[in-house]
Parts: sequence; structure tokens; C-alpha cells
Amino acid sequence: MCVPLALLFVSLMAAPECSSLPTKTDSIRSNIHSIVNIAQITLVHINKLNNKTPLQVEVSTPPMNGLTDISLYLGHLDDELQSPFTNRLSQIQADVSSLDSRVRSLALMLDCPIQDKPSVEPRELLFPDSQHYVTLAKVQHYLENLPPNKEKLKVC
Repeated sequence: MCVPLALLFVSLMAAPECSSLPTKTDSIRSNIHSIVNIAQITLVHINKLNNKTPLQVEVSTPPMNGLTDISLYLGHLDDELQSPFTNRLSQIQADVSSLDSRVRSLALMLDCPIQDKPSVEPRELLFPDSQHYVTLAKVQHYLENLPPNKEKLKVC
């Protein structure tokens, strides 16, 4: 009887330290870590795709001023990646969509203003393959700049 009672006492004393809920700071840190990881994984997927069809495209992307701007541009990239013409970019589109969701979640946690995702309107592209390479280059350029600017994920 003493051994089970002693085990119960030890488990109850250790439980608050082991099973406490994460603090808001812990959640923010975890979300930022997840966002950077997803960005790096997406870059790996882009590099694998670029190895199959190497193409150099010069693009410019907007600056990362905070979560609101980052979410807005990721939503824009997500829309550009959605296309009935190609299946090759589906993994990258899924990555960007996941990344956008994480950024939106973090923004809501920090009470940042976030715009609703725009509805995707089908559009006809004269040169869909060329447009996909440009979009892929934009995603790559933007995500390469995310890890060095991860402090921007802490501000609106």
C-alpha cells in the first residue's frame, strides 16, 4: 500500500512541471520555428524541381515588414500556384498554403490585422509554363529571405 501511495505522490508532484500548458511565448516561439521549417522544406522542394528544369529568372518580391504583409503576399503566391495546367507545383502550393495558414494563426495569436484570403478566380494564361517558373522564382526568393528576417514574424 505504501509503494503505490508513494508513486502517486511523486507523480502528482512532478505533473505540474511536466504537463503544464505552454505559455503564449512558448506557442509563439513554436509557431515561428514551424514557419521557418516549412519555408526551408519548401525551398528543398523548389530546388528538386529546379534541378529537373533549371531556369534562371530574376524577380523582385515585396519587403517583409511584419505578419500582415507576409500573410498577404503568401496568400497571393498561393493563388498564383493554383492552376489546372500543372501538377508539378502541387507540393509547393501545398507548402505555401500551409505556411500561409501558420502565419495567419500566429498573426491572430498576436492580434494582428489579417485580411481575408481573396477568392481564387480562374484566369487564362497565354504562357502558363512561363508564368509558373516566374511564380516559382518569386516563392523561392521570398522564402530564402524568411529565415534571416524571422524577427519580422514577431511584429504585425
